[in-house]
Amino acid sequence: MDVQWNDLIVRDARALTASEIRDLLKVAERPEITSFAGGVPDPALFPLSDFNSVYRDLMDDDTAGRRSLQYSISEGLPALRQWIVDDLATNGAVRDISNILITCGAQQGLDMLGRLLLEAGRQIVVEKPTYLGAMQAFSMRRPEYVGVDMDDDGPIIAQLEAAFANGARIAYLAPDFQNPTGRSYSLERRLAVLDVVRKYGAVILEDAAYCKLSYDGTSLPSLLALDDTGGDLAAGTVIQLGTFSKTLAPALRIGWVTAPRPVIERLVLMKQAGDLHVSTVNQEVALRAAGRLFPGHIDGLRDAYRHKRDTMLAALDDFMPDGVTYTRPQGGMFIWLNLPENIDSRRLLELALEEAKVAFVPGQAFFCDYSGTNTARLSFATEKPDRIRSGIERLATLIKRVHNQY
Repeated sequence: MDVQWNDLIVRDARALTASEIRDLLKVAERPEITSFAGGVPDPALFPLSDFNSVYRDLMDDDTAGRRSLQYSISEGLPALRQWIVDDLATNGAVRDISNILITCGAQQGLDMLGRLLLEAGRQIVVEKPTYLGAMQAFSMRRPEYVGVDMDDDGPIIAQLEAAFANGARIAYLAPDFQNPTGRSYSLERRLAVLDVVRKYGAVILEDAAYCKLSYDGTSLPSLLALDDTGGDLAAGTVIQLGTFSKTLAPALRIGWVTAPRPVIERLVLMKQAGDLHVSTVNQEVALRAAGRLFPGHIDGLRDAYRHKRDTMLAALDDFMPDGVTYTRPQGGMFIWLNLPENIDSRRLLELALEEAKVAFVPGQAFFCDYSGTNTARLSFATEKPDRIRSGIERLATLIKRVHNQY
């Protein structure tokens, strides 16, 4: 008898679905395609010579080199966690290394927190739209998503309060340069969000993946920084996810979770049951690279991405027809398009790949309720400025033609 895999695979695993973005990237890699699809760093900005020196110096040090090739503790290297604690303090978040767990990218943190906090039917509040990868991580636990609309200052407080009043106790939020919209919360909205969450004894999972990539002025304090615990390392309303993927290199797969001690203690047990610990050598390299490169390298990233953002916004201003609106992000890697209601962005993508040779991500995938059929995410991170401008012009011409056909 043949194995009946569908009968053996558990219900939670059957809830997983393919990522539209991952599937799209296979097509977008074709050289003739101008890709605004991938939310990935520009590889031209990777500091290769510095990494070469860091790896060489590490392996030339007999003691440190051998230690970096050995098993390590599940929490992560103490020196790396201390670096993260010190960096968090520059934004006003006072924590301790016992509040830090090193993860295999922020994505593993999302997966672990989903397994720790979610179960079938438990409600979790998400922004509309929200990060697709978070919903992928959470969906295996089969939660009930409660979507909250956003304006330019952040989530609508009345909707957030209604969600908590109806029983939700967990919210996944991205206050800084959100993937996919590029929006950031105002300081007033951050404080209002925390007030509502505290009122109901709820918890925030704060995604801080893009917080370093601010292009206009100084950064606002994170929700973690605003969550004053009075020095109690076991207390707190906010769990924050961080990463080096957008500032050093994604391939290091170094992320972290900052959380109250009881949460970290449980996550450490999950880490031990999963992959034991994050690569020791990658942690050593990340620590040394961050110490060598920051803050100068981040300043260079900001300059490069600011120029690309400005190029895309100028092209959108010059070429997009009436009826198309878009965000004007102050950081991050994304611009969000709202298209005329008669345009389905999935169908538009098919035409864009075939006719305009342009790739983007249809927006519907980012909505927990499958709305947003006339929206799209554009990333300006990887293409060169001249290709950004010409690609937006071709896309705008296509949008104008499609809109006029209906």
